[in-house]
Amino acid sequence: MKQTATWLKTADSVVVLTGAGMSTESNIPDFRSRSGWWQQVDPMTIATPEALEGNPEQFKAFYKARLEALEEAEPNRGHQIIARWEERGLVDRVATQNVDGLHQRAGSRNVDALHGTIHAIRCHRCDRPHELDAFLRDEACVSCGGVLRPGVVLFGEMLPQDAWQRALKAIEKADVVLVIGTSLDVYPVNQLPSVTGGKTVYINRDIDQSIHAFDAVHQGSAGEILEELDRLMEA
Repeated sequence: MKQTATWLKTADSVVVLTGAGMSTESNIPDFRSRSGWWQQVDPMTIATPEALEGNPEQFKAFYKARLEALEEAEPNRGHQIIARWEERGLVDRVATQNVDGLHQRAGSRNVDALHGTIHAIRCHRCDRPHELDAFLRDEACVSCGGVLRPGVVLFGEMLPQDAWQRALKAIEKADVVLVIGTSLDVYPVNQLPSVTGGKTVYINRDIDQSIHAFDAVHQGSAGEILEELDRLMEA
């Protein structure tokens, strides 16, 4: 832990890559943990363009439930520490697989939402932006009558290329890449840690023996580990 704190403190460029485990302390279910929502719902049957087009009612019910789960969610200590590190110039960029917007709400400014943002509602047909309330009220697109959807990346869709390219370039030149709360199961985001020439640090509750070769691995909650690293850097 002390070595990781030293790397972070002395680095010229630090990039943070986060997944669902970053938000579990905000009481947001981790979809891929053993107790996560993926155990109750098969995402391949709902979180797809085919489900949106073929069964829009089920699709909308699923995402309304996710939005409801986010209503009471607040940024946790981990989000706040990362935002504070950015403000102090310790973190250059946050790339996240999370669609909840909690990094931004905590105060992080340089955030690349690699899987989109659940609150950014748009028309599936013509891409016109709409208010969140329009989706919650089951309204159709005011321009073309198309189905409204959250601005998340569904299975089979491309990642937003601007966000992807910014994250890729930042990680390529980073001195330290801090990977937090992700199982690294999802392509192509799981390739990002391997493109850096800097130190790589992995933080997660569940440590898989097949995880990529990282320079440091810390098992535990994101908030606990980040709090300890923050303390060590202040020492």
